[in-house]
Amino acid sequence: MKKSLFTLLIVLFTVAAIAQKGSKPTPSKPAEAAPAKESTQNPRAVAAEVLVNHLFRKYDLAQRWGDYDVAKDALYDLISEFPGNDSLIYALAYFYFENQKYASSAVVCNDLLKMNSKNLAALELSAFSYENLNIKDKALQNYESLFLQTNNNSTLYKMASLQYDLKRYGESLTNSDILLSKSQSDSLKVVFTDTKNNQKEHPLKA
Repeated sequence: MKKSLFTLLIVLFTVAAIAQKGSKPTPSKPAEAAPAKESTQNPRAVAAEVLVNHLFRKYDLAQRWGDYDVAKDALYDLISEFPGNDSLIYALAYFYFENQKYASSAVVCNDLLKMNSKNLAALELSAFSYENLNIKDKALQNYESLFLQTNNNSTLYKMASLQYDLKRYGESLTNSDILLSKSQSDSLKVVFTDTKNNQKEHPLKA
């Protein structure tokens, strides 16, 4: 996920954030169309919109100029203002993941999953985070939960690999057989890291 996705998340939650403050959607107008004293906009909604726009600009500038601590602070400010917005919390979790703060990413994802145990994005990111922390049993639990909801072949492959690493050979073999029996397995690719730490793609059946 790149900066553009964060930008999209911020834009999307802006509308929801204003709604949380009790505003009602109104058509945008040029400033001169109505004197300020005749405005019927909810003052709290206006204040919320100003705050969100400010924090968005802060985040965008910090990302553009490479000041990731300031960008992170902007996300924290937004979450403090709108604590129920799971898109913001997920953006923070991925921010940590992108910057290799895997423990923080996992902790934030755990809070997201407490809010909604079926949050697919949080399950996947949590699994990735635990995997990077080499906490394979936790990663496997999340991949298993993810697979039950998605029936995704790549997730099943991850499960089989982790089960093998955890010496749960029977489960690993069963899931490998299921995966190889699927017609899609002919076209599936997996990535391995060689002894020189170079990643190379191989056919799944290899």
